[in-house]
Amino acid sequence: RRWVKSKTKPNGKKPPAEEKKQYLEAEFTKVRVVDFDLKELVLLPREIDLNEWLASNTTTFFNLINLQYSTISEFCTGDTCQAMTACNTIYYWYDERGKKTKCTAPQYVDFVMSLVQKLVTEEENFPTKYGKEFPNSFDSLVKKICRYLFHVLAHLYWAHFKETVALDLQGHLNTLYAHFIVFVREFNLVDPKETCIMDDLSEILCAPVPPTPAPAAPSSPNSAPSPSSHNHVTER
Repeated sequence: RRWVKSKTKPNGKKPPAEEKKQYLEAEFTKVRVVDFDLKELVLLPREIDLNEWLASNTTTFFNLINLQYSTISEFCTGDTCQAMTACNTIYYWYDERGKKTKCTAPQYVDFVMSLVQKLVTEEENFPTKYGKEFPNSFDSLVKKICRYLFHVLAHLYWAHFKETVALDLQGHLNTLYAHFIVFVREFNLVDPKETCIMDDLSEILCAPVPPTPAPAAPSSPNSAPSPSSHNHVTER
């Protein structure tokens, strides 16, 4: 007898339909706070040391993303965000011993910001004194920080875009996100497998801003979901 694989979950419930992504709607993606080419902004200046450039930008992104999250932090609670989610992914926290912990989104963000604050303010990791060498592990530290900061940005879009729009801060979030993605792509700081969950948004926001935005084409009700749209949950 042939067994047909059931598309329902083990408990018999069908997976939920993929939620509509409000942040992809043209009326929101066209809102930015700058209109220049971000690619030029992230290029390594000829006179600047690469590590100095990475350190300066990483610290700036940490401060800006921390600030952006603080604008909606009152809406990100253990009740509203019982897990650190973004699209079909749940992020787990791994401590220094590699122990995996499922935590609420506010706990996860607190872990991220506390860790990054510690790393960027330690002189042996991010030296600020003249003549002090960057550690051999600097590249991997920057990649670790950027990976965590991406998780926070992805959660902001996935779980708190509505509140961001209500505060009229979507332009700031869009610009910050696009600047960050262009930066990590330029220096290969985050694995594309990590950022692919937000590729649909990245491709829109990282494209050069057109001089006059064209009206959005009405979406077809029969349009098929993209091949990458699955209703399964990824754990990281």
